[in-house]
Amino acid sequence: MAVVSPTAQRAWQVWGLAASVVVSDPAQGDAAAALAQGVLAAVDLACSRFRSDSELITRRQDLARGATVTPLLATLMESALAAARWTGGAVDPTLGGDLMSLGYDRDFAALLPGEGLLPGAHQPGMGTARLPGWQRISLDGRFLTVPADVTVDLGASAKAVAADMAAARIAVELGCGVLVNLGGDIATAGPAPDGPAGHWQVLVQDLPGDPAQQVALPAGHALATSSTAKRRWQQAGALRHHILDPRFGMPADAVWRTASVAAPSALEANAFSTAAIVKGHAAVAWLRGSGVSSRLVDGRGRVITTAGWPAVALAGAGSHG
Repeated sequence: MAVVSPTAQRAWQVWGLAASVVVSDPAQGDAAAALAQGVLAAVDLACSRFRSDSELITRRQDLARGATVTPLLATLMESALAAARWTGGAVDPTLGGDLMSLGYDRDFAALLPGEGLLPGAHQPGMGTARLPGWQRISLDGRFLTVPADVTVDLGASAKAVAADMAAARIAVELGCGVLVNLGGDIATAGPAPDGPAGHWQVLVQDLPGDPAQQVALPAGHALATSSTAKRRWQQAGALRHHILDPRFGMPADAVWRTASVAAPSALEANAFSTAAIVKGHAAVAWLRGSGVSSRLVDGRGRVITTAGWPAVALAGAGSHG
């Protein structure tokens, strides 16, 4: 990622993905990274399904009966349920059991590309339609009820919320503009490097060789890219990816290599980009009908955009994210 002066960037790995922060004040790079890492650590402790000490795991029996949870876990769950409502259930936070059955049972950084479900192990839905799981979760303020047979996975939405929270905290505490990128979920807060009414220059590209476009993202806005070409592994000879179709508990058909969405928050952008992958061929009409700004890349590298996708950056402009 090229950086435009007078910004500063810090990058690291977390949750098996690349993370970075870019700030408009070069003197605040280290402080911004520390604040972002603090937010990520808190989110991980609240809702990781890979940690035996996370609140979501340690409170599982309590949650089956209904229990009051911390404000952070309540926020993360409400955000996940909001994403489900916005997308008509195409994004569902109750697919943890399906992901585990498919072999995604640990942090992705610890899952080797050749690993997955062993022959003869329990198989997930395998094409059998079932009722939406997210509607079985009840959240009233901070009082959360999760049925005992439901395994929650907040992966995608929690990552997006973490980006939004980190950007907001950095802008408030350090008084500068900031762009936070968590594995393709990008949130911004405060003024852009070229001023409060300015833009962040963002390169939209999943893998080297994929169609690339640099866009001007307005300050305070967000962008998310969901991909079927990353976070993949082998399972009994079949290639799997991490975006599941909630109707069947299986990886969504890879109609789109990537779906990118620009929105007011990373949570909203991630919800619609993930849903676009799940909806496959129906995504274009759905996104247009919803007024969502998006960029879809199909398996042949063809690009389709909808509803006010951000303008192409000026020639010669560097990239912030």
